[in-house]
Amino acid sequence: MLNQNLQILKNKFDIIGNDPALNRALEVAVAVAPTDITVLVVGESGVGKENIPKIVHYNSRRKTSKYFAVNCGAIPEGTIDSELFGHEKGAFTGANEMRRGYFEEADGGTLFLDEIGELPLSSQAKLLRVLQSGEFIRVGSSKVLKTDVRVIAATNKNLLHAVNQGKFREDLYYRLNAVTISMPALRERGMDIHLLFRKFAADFAEKYSLAGISLTDEAVVRLRKYRWPGNIRQLKNVAETVCILESAGVPLRDGKREIDALTLSKYIPKDQDNLLPMKVRQLEPEEQPGEREMLIRTVFQLKHDVEYLKELVTKAGLAGVQDSTAPVIAAPHLSMPDDGSYFDEAPEEQDGGSAPEVLTIEKSNLDLIRQTLQKYGGNRKKAAEELAISERTLYRKIKQMENEKK
Repeated sequence: MLNQNLQILKNKFDIIGNDPALNRALEVAVAVAPTDITVLVVGESGVGKENIPKIVHYNSRRKTSKYFAVNCGAIPEGTIDSELFGHEKGAFTGANEMRRGYFEEADGGTLFLDEIGELPLSSQAKLLRVLQSGEFIRVGSSKVLKTDVRVIAATNKNLLHAVNQGKFREDLYYRLNAVTISMPALRERGMDIHLLFRKFAADFAEKYSLAGISLTDEAVVRLRKYRWPGNIRQLKNVAETVCILESAGVPLRDGKREIDALTLSKYIPKDQDNLLPMKVRQLEPEEQPGEREMLIRTVFQLKHDVEYLKELVTKAGLAGVQDSTAPVIAAPHLSMPDDGSYFDEAPEEQDGGSAPEVLTIEKSNLDLIRQTLQKYGGNRKKAAEELAISERTLYRKIKQMENEKK
């Protein structure tokens, strides 16, 4: 792709940077646009994955049709099928009228499914059917409908690892993975970091009618040395904060305010080179979970492992595994799952007995969620991040707590 055409593309979609890996991702997006091949966009959170499906759509034969972007991780598990495939009137409580889903609305166009790794397994099977045959069924209906939609998916997770963990369908993974476009992390685009900061700072100065800011050479070096685990999104937030606070009181007629490395360092978090970007923020020492919370999480992980072993034995056609509360001799691992599986409901009472210990753990589990929500003033996103669960799982647990109050 000619450099001139590449720059025109960047200007059209407001993309800043000249990194070779970024250029390669854009070139691949343009190359596959005229086809209907399924595209999977991978990269860390905040790298700008949402630009790729737009480039593909507006350079395809579908550019005059509809384009929808759906965040699969932001939709509660109980309603995601209705959002994607629609529902009939009376299909469930609150379904007062028929509703068309995104696959029906986007017929002839493009559908971008962000955070595809958060899609429940039951919905994954329905998505696979649409990709293979274009057929789907509304919730509460038995009528098969057809659609012609080009699907582009994105994820910040390792889907192949999720397949090995049994959290993502292998057949769907290979169906989505026809063409993979990898978006580089900001720390890998060293020369682009200052370009992006300068662009963001100029935009915010214009937006808030403030004097502009510029960086000294030492400040630019400091900017590039930071790892930027939040990528472009984090850099944009820092640029906005610096612009607002450092330009305060500086008259517009005085031009730009020059920021040195020492001043800039006040706005950049302390870097820890031994840490990789993580989905869950690092806790301060005083925030580390106590023994009680760690015990709760460990027990629920053990339960998850037992259920997983049961599933393997059942699939192998063996019998004899009946009691999910049987003693655990050895667990395959004690790693923390990121899908909230250690917050699954406690096993029900068996005939002729009870499980007071498990019920106590379940109560402690809900108490932990209440405490975390209270800590963040009801902010579900922050609470979910600290608990290392998805917002959808947290939403389900909140509904459970509300039902217990009734």
